[in-house]
Amino acid sequence: MPNADNWQGDVLRDLRGAPPPQRTQSHGAAHGHHPGAAHGHHPAQEQQQPPQERPQPRTGARAPGPNTPASSPAPATPPARARRPARSPDSRPVVDSALSGTARRPRPGEPAAVRVSRAIRRIVSSSAAREVAEITRTAERIQQPVTTGRQIAVTSIRGGAGKTTVAALLGTAYAHYRQDPVLLVEADPALGSLPLRLGAETLRWTTADLADIVEPQMSLLDVTGYLVQLPDNAWLLPGSQGRIGAMLDTAAYERVMVALRRYFGVTVVDCETLPAEVARVALSAAQARVLAAPATLDGITSTYAVLQWMQGLPRHMIAETVVALTSTTSRPGIDVEDAAEKLRSTGATVHVLPHDRHLAAGGALRTELLARPTRLAATRLAAEVFQLSQKRR
Repeated sequence: MPNADNWQGDVLRDLRGAPPPQRTQSHGAAHGHHPGAAHGHHPAQEQQQPPQERPQPRTGARAPGPNTPASSPAPATPPARARRPARSPDSRPVVDSALSGTARRPRPGEPAAVRVSRAIRRIVSSSAAREVAEITRTAERIQQPVTTGRQIAVTSIRGGAGKTTVAALLGTAYAHYRQDPVLLVEADPALGSLPLRLGAETLRWTTADLADIVEPQMSLLDVTGYLVQLPDNAWLLPGSQGRIGAMLDTAAYERVMVALRRYFGVTVVDCETLPAEVARVALSAAQARVLAAPATLDGITSTYAVLQWMQGLPRHMIAETVVALTSTTSRPGIDVEDAAEKLRSTGATVHVLPHDRHLAAGGALRTELLARPTRLAATRLAAEVFQLSQKRR
C-alpha cells in the first residue's frame, strides 16, 4: 500500500511488480528518485518500449490495452484483497457490433496540401527550432513532480461543447509526458463517450461499482484490475456501460476519488454538464477546472455569463478555471481571437483549440492523425491547467 511519505515510489514499484526497497538503500532511492529520471526515462516505460523507438511528443490516444496490466492476467474474480462485490458485471462492448461497421476510415486532422505547405515553411524558416524549444519548455511544465495527486475537472454548460474531447486530450497528454500513473474518470454516466474517445473496446466495472469495492489496504495492482488500461501508463474508470438510466451519486463519487487519489499523479475527470450535482462536487474538489465552450455566438454568450457569475465567488474559483474554446467548424461564425479576449477580461485563462477534421469525426483519438496545430494547442492547454493545479494544495 502506498505510504504518505513516498507514494510515488510505491506506485511505480507496484506497476513494475518489484519488491519493496531495503532499508539500506540510498537517500535518492528512498524518495522515489530513479536512475535517469532527470532525463525523462522511467524503468517501467523502458521495458515496454526501447528509447530509440519512443514516439515524438503527442497528445492523442492509441489503441487501448486489455482491462488489466500486462504484467498480470485478467482476473476472473476480483483481486484477493479487495472486497467482493454483490454482483460481478458482465463485460460489454463500447460500440455495438451492429454499429461498428458504420464508421468510416478516420481522416487526418487537416488536408494533405496544408500539411505539405506547413512542412515546407518549417524547412525554409527558423520556426522549426522555435517550435522544438517551445515543446521542450511545455513538456518540462507538465513533468513537474507532485506531492499529492492532482485532480482536474472538465465540464461544460451544455452538451456538444467538446468537454469529453478536451478531457481525452488532457489525459493522454499527461500520460505521455509524465512518469507517474494517470487516471481518467468518467463522472458522466448518462451515455458518456469518454471510453469511445479513448479507443476502449470493452467495459466492465464502473465508478459506481468501484465505490462498493475499493478499500484502503488495496494496492495499485488490486485497483487497476478494475480499470481499463490505456497506453502510456494511463487508466480509465468508465461512468457507465452505455446503458440508459445509469446513476452516480455524490457519495459514491467522493468515495472513489478520495480512495484513488493517492495512486495517480494526475486524475482528469470528465464531468456532467453544469449544474448537475456530481459536476458541482467534482469542480469544488478539483485543483483546477476546465470549462469547454464551442466557438459559436451562443457558446460565447453563455460562457461569458457563467464567468461573470463566477466573479462573485471566492477568487480562486475563476483564477483556477481555464476555458477551452473549441472551433466546431473550419470557418467559425465569430472572430475566435476577439471572443477569447472578451472571455479573458473576466479573469479566466482561455485557450483556443483549432478545428480538426479528425476530432470532428467523433471517433477514437489517434495521435498520428491530429493536425500539428491541434497537438501543440492541446499540449499548451495541458501545461497551463497542470500549472494552475499546482498552486492549490
